[in-house]
Amino acid sequence: MALLESIDSPAQIRDLDNAQLAQLCSELRQYIIACCAENPGHIGASLGAVEIAVAIHKVFDTPQDKVVWDVGHQAYAHKILTGRREAFKQNRKYHGISGFPRRAESPYDSFGTGHSSTSISAALGMAVAAQLEGKHEHVIAVIGDGAMTGGLAFEGLNNAGSLNADILVILNDNQISIDKNIGALHNYLLKVTTDRRYNKLKKSVWDRLGAGRLRAWLQKQVKNFKRTLLRIDGETLSLFDSLGFRYFGPIDGNDIASMTYMLGRLKEIPGPKLLHVVTTKGKGYAPAEEDQTVWHAPGTFDAATGRRTGKKSDIAKFQEVFGTTLLDLARTDPRIVGITPAMATGCSMNILQAEMPERVFDVGIAEQHAVTFSAGLAAEGILPFCNIYSSFSQRAYDNMIHDVALQNLKVILCLDRGGLVGEDGATHHGAFDLAAFRPVPNLTVCAPLDEAQLRDLMYSATQPGYGPTVIRYPRGNGHGTPWRDRTFNYIEPGTAVKLHEGRDIALLSIGAIGWKGAEAVERASRENGIEVLHYDMRFLKPVDTAALEDACTRARRIITLEDGVRQGGLYSVVAEFIASRGLDCTLVGLGIPDRFIEQGTPAELQAECGYDADSVYRTILQEKN
Repeated sequence: MALLESIDSPAQIRDLDNAQLAQLCSELRQYIIACCAENPGHIGASLGAVEIAVAIHKVFDTPQDKVVWDVGHQAYAHKILTGRREAFKQNRKYHGISGFPRRAESPYDSFGTGHSSTSISAALGMAVAAQLEGKHEHVIAVIGDGAMTGGLAFEGLNNAGSLNADILVILNDNQISIDKNIGALHNYLLKVTTDRRYNKLKKSVWDRLGAGRLRAWLQKQVKNFKRTLLRIDGETLSLFDSLGFRYFGPIDGNDIASMTYMLGRLKEIPGPKLLHVVTTKGKGYAPAEEDQTVWHAPGTFDAATGRRTGKKSDIAKFQEVFGTTLLDLARTDPRIVGITPAMATGCSMNILQAEMPERVFDVGIAEQHAVTFSAGLAAEGILPFCNIYSSFSQRAYDNMIHDVALQNLKVILCLDRGGLVGEDGATHHGAFDLAAFRPVPNLTVCAPLDEAQLRDLMYSATQPGYGPTVIRYPRGNGHGTPWRDRTFNYIEPGTAVKLHEGRDIALLSIGAIGWKGAEAVERASRENGIEVLHYDMRFLKPVDTAALEDACTRARRIITLEDGVRQGGLYSVVAEFIASRGLDCTLVGLGIPDRFIEQGTPAELQAECGYDADSVYRTILQEKN
């Protein structure tokens, strides 16, 4: 009989034996595969973390005990086990559940996560809060090895160790082999160090010795002896020891019996602890195990064969244009290098990496470091293209201000996935970039309309007329504009392009969303005889004041269009211009409203926010009337 169909809450798995738990893990994997085959998601990481989720809910009294999932796309099993089995079929869909843990969605989601490296700090806050309130609660942070490269993870570890907080960090390591650390002696010592009687005796001995030199000397000798016996990489053990954590592991994180046994032991040990578990990304599904990069988020696929079924477009993605153009530029300019925070494939910097590996620097999930590292390169005459997903660049805002703009260092920050990106939802939408970077002195801030313009802006940013530059573009396919093997054209900073002539109304757009505006403008002319003056602004900073003057003088009824927040973006630029000149104009702003937008397809979300082509067309008619 299938177990998963009967599980509606973690309480129902706490009486299961190891054989039943193993069966449950197998059923969870099959369910995740079946659902994600039709409804795409982050499958690889979640398949690898099934046993972690099951063991946590088996051993701990969730939701009273708190679990924080770092890089939340490894939490699918957790979602399914906590009353969302049927809802998971609508995972990441419009009006469905989020693809990441979300506090408003379930009491079992103790903290919302979508960006990485946040779990330890959040879990520490919860552990300290429980202590202050006199509650006895266990707090667990599950962090992926990639997320451990984020500086915030180390800040959290350092603080947790200094506070001696009662917190368990599970390091989910799916990248390295543990064969050399698995053996009879290692397993025996692991059982001893987690044994309740051993730890009780140990505490008693240390307490009797007091805080003198003898205790310190003995503790040092015991630690050195244990390190030698466990044959663990000295640097790894020393790192966590130095941060005040007791290190346990590594163990097989895909062995449910080992996981429940270890968590049961660690549950009784107070203070900061780190359990190192090794898992296989894509565990249980051969295609996902064999190509972990592709199967991180593969799109739709045939569950039986693993054949990916997503439709391919003949139109190039902006990411391909970026990667190809970067290589073309690097071939002619030896100063050019690429920097990415663990997104070489996603942003297509792997195109440059394949031909010139020595000129690509993947710094791991460390956006702040990526920007300041780029600034250091620029200070010595190198020309860095630093590519960061828009929503993740929010972490590096201070670095762009303090290390790049303040020193006027020529870093070219390419913001991928600007605007509403779709199914990943509020944590991943690139909503705030244009508004955030616009006020920063010395920065040029621009957004291309299409593939050819992206290529030209990348080239132009390398030229003497530009300083530190932000180039922002969306996820996915371009418009189909020819761009390959095209001669580079220099674009003067702060110049707009007139796309359509008219006098009735003026539409000012920025970025690729301008094509939605162009569609509405053409429809208004064809069906209603309304002639709209349409400018593709291209630059948010410096803005083309001549184009603004022309629009305000000739049309007087202005519509702004942007795939970003209106407040602080193009809408604000135009409003400030009108106010500063005392012009007699009306202004309507179309873009992301002042709220967080959940998941859905970009088309669904743009319609919800009122700036898809139909919404622009309706606004044109309203303004004309």
